[in-house]
Amino acid sequence: MKFSIERATLLKAVGQAQSVVERRNTIPILANVLIEAEGDTVSFRATDLDIEVVDRAPAQVEKAGATTVSAQLLHEIVRKLPDGALVSITDDPAAGRLTVQAGRSTFSLATLPKEDFPVMASSEYTANFAAPAPVLRRLFDKSKFAISTEETRYYLNGVYMHVAEGEDGGKVLRCVATDGHRLARIDAPLPAGAESMPGVIVPRKTVGELRKLLDDDDSEIAVSVSETKVRFAAPAITLTSKVIDGTFPDYSRVIPTTNSRRLEVDAAEFARAVDRVATVSSERSRAVKLQMEEDRLILSVNAPDSGAAEDELSVAYADERLEIGFNAKYLLEIASQIDRENAVFLFNSAGDPTLVREGNDTSALYVVMPMRV
Repeated sequence: MKFSIERATLLKAVGQAQSVVERRNTIPILANVLIEAEGDTVSFRATDLDIEVVDRAPAQVEKAGATTVSAQLLHEIVRKLPDGALVSITDDPAAGRLTVQAGRSTFSLATLPKEDFPVMASSEYTANFAAPAPVLRRLFDKSKFAISTEETRYYLNGVYMHVAEGEDGGKVLRCVATDGHRLARIDAPLPAGAESMPGVIVPRKTVGELRKLLDDDDSEIAVSVSETKVRFAAPAITLTSKVIDGTFPDYSRVIPTTNSRRLEVDAAEFARAVDRVATVSSERSRAVKLQMEEDRLILSVNAPDSGAAEDELSVAYADERLEIGFNAKYLLEIASQIDRENAVFLFNSAGDPTLVREGNDTSALYVVMPMRV
């Protein structure tokens, strides 16, 4: 195998692949990236047995072939090569070596046979559809902050992507994540071909890796879903992942429907005020008290060991006086998701879950549990 490739192109492709590789693994081949050169394309494939990513890049291929080499080592070498360099890569199967050459720099790396590299079995996908990258990016970006990190409730360690009934009665593509303290539910128009899609829980690591595929606003992402796997294919990158084998809870039961006390506030101003008063709170609880009366919101923190803080905002609120406490981190995370100018909070009482919306947008909804303060 022999090919030449631009350093920037190579760095992007190897970077994408090596981020999937687990740093600590007991199977040496899993630390490697499978390089396959053919025609005028080189593909870089990496896997941790749960996720597989394949990145294809244009190159001048002199001799087709395939081998595997340490993903992290190759990435580090390419990262340190000068900008604009043309990198020449040659494989010597007899010696079990891969030579990387750029300018006056030459590296000789140990390889492992390509036959040992595990390729994820292809699945019979029950649904295939395409969606614009910005649509998928919004679905996952706005929901992922609520993914649980608690390993015991493994079925909450991802984003639940499924077909659901929207607020207007039509079908939507929906992503939901919750950790029991807060919940995010984001809807998008249902793409053609997605109607028969089984609901799947996309793991946290996959959601992180997927973000790199969705940066290009103009690209269309081909999505394939089965009961056990999900695949996202951008023009140059394909990401295949196992899904979490578990049942996502009935999240609709925790979404309040009768909350009638309505507070409307500038989302950015609210986030800044929460951040300011939370400065004095103890890390452990980070509880912020919200006190509402007519068109006024007072945010306060009282931390006996470090001090107290208070901040006041002008808001739209016309219901009876209410005091309620929240974890500051949860409020900040929800406020940072709001793209509209105003955030709308719907309360019931100090002990009930609170509903948060983005202005009058019905496609995004957040729920946050209160705290005792």
